[in-house]
Amino acid sequence: MTQTALILGASGRFGRNAAKAFRNAGWTVQTFRRGSGSLSQAAKGVDVIVNGWNPLYPDWSREMPDLTRRVIDAASEAGSTVLVPGNVYVFGADTQGPWSGLTPHLATNPLGRIRIEMEEAYRASTVRTILLRAGDFIDTEASGNWFDQVMIKHLSRNQFVYPGDPEAPHAWAYLPDLAQAAVALCEIRKDLPRFCDVPFAGYTLTGAEIAQSLTRVTGRDISVKPMQWWPLQLARPFWRMSSHLIEMRYLWQVPHQLDGSYLTELLGSVHQTDLDDALRSAISPSLVALPYANGESVTP
Repeated sequence: MTQTALILGASGRFGRNAAKAFRNAGWTVQTFRRGSGSLSQAAKGVDVIVNGWNPLYPDWSREMPDLTRRVIDAASEAGSTVLVPGNVYVFGADTQGPWSGLTPHLATNPLGRIRIEMEEAYRASTVRTILLRAGDFIDTEASGNWFDQVMIKHLSRNQFVYPGDPEAPHAWAYLPDLAQAAVALCEIRKDLPRFCDVPFAGYTLTGAEIAQSLTRVTGRDISVKPMQWWPLQLARPFWRMSSHLIEMRYLWQVPHQLDGSYLTELLGSVHQTDLDDALRSAISPSLVALPYANGESVTP
């Protein structure tokens, strides 16, 4: 019997990749846009609701509680499981790692507290919830995230712009791999705890290691260039987003990684795309080195 997934935020980074992964796994995929009708009506008969809704940072405090309540209410009425893409904001700057599903949520900053409250709402509900927690995203196309907006913006100049300590390990998730794990968890949802917090290890990489991979992928000598934060400081009075980006700056300085052992225990194995292949799909095709027949490469 075909299973059905309702994707919220299907045009966003996670939602777009999740929709593709569920379709590839043989699920029927439906989508729902905010403001387009009744979510409860759209969720009727749906097996899984994938909550890819993610407002802009400045709107989190105003919109997140209501969006969370709407999803919980719709899932409760329909008897659906909710798959939530979690992040690492809940842990805060001083929490020892590696971060797992048992790690305390000690964030005190505004965005961290909002995410804690969102997760607690699911935990306190009766809705079957899978929280798949990941680090920063590597996407297969430009989608307005840190990686494509900042880090590889000047890759054609042989520069990888990094917003923090280039030697500090940082958690990353390649979105097709993360979406594939989401589908696998949803297919065993009835065997999971009612509220299941599952970290996705993905890649733990320093900025220097990413630059080394990009050097291999592009055939160029890619160097790490520190990002300047002072323009964001100057923009604070007239750009709402800047203060929130500055608020999360600590994640680029604090070494961290996610413990993926629980996910491996649940699934048996977790697919991980080779880093070079992931980065090759994330940058402009014009920057990818052309292979020679003997295995060498040449810069385009």
